[in-house]
Amino acid sequence: MTPREKSHRIRRHLPMVGWLWLLWILLWGSVGPVVLVGGLLVALAVVGTFSLPPVLPGAVPRPLAIGRLLLALLTDLIGSGTAVAWQVLRYGGKTSAAIVEVPLRVDSDLLITAVAEFTTIAPGTLVIEIDRRRQRLYVHTIPVHDEADVAHRRRAVQSVERRVAQAVGTTRRRAGPPGDDGTGPSPGPDPDPDPGRGGRTP
Repeated sequence: MTPREKSHRIRRHLPMVGWLWLLWILLWGSVGPVVLVGGLLVALAVVGTFSLPPVLPGAVPRPLAIGRLLLALLTDLIGSGTAVAWQVLRYGGKTSAAIVEVPLRVDSDLLITAVAEFTTIAPGTLVIEIDRRRQRLYVHTIPVHDEADVAHRRRAVQSVERRVAQAVGTTRRRAGPPGDDGTGPSPGPDPDPDPGRGGRTP
């Protein structure tokens, strides 16, 4: 394969380059310059060498949005780590936790997985279930003291979702009833509510 053909293949598979780059960063758990540059080179090499299918047809990674996503991830790692450490020192094993139900608007297995990975990597949060059919994440989070903390964590996960969608150049959203994005009135009770989800745990 000539260099020109490799260059054309890479341009056609920019979403795959972006996804492999993000996956590399997640696997290393670092946003240092060596990891960033090395991950980008590895992603370009893989796409230029192997015949891979498109990840998100029509989507194009946006460098500025990817940069904002990584900066927000770094900021969240520092902020969440500090908050969790303080709660452990102050309350020990009595730190309050909750399982928060988070509605999603992206409708792609790849993007939902990316949101779950970015959410889990932050200290104090762990995605314990992905409900693909209803487009929901169930996130175990600490510290949680009241409903305001629950709402704050839900908005934080949805902010990650929005940044991930912007980073890969797709804004396709699922139309849902008001309140799915946490900004409107509640959509009402779930038709098959599970009392073990979304509530505060001791």
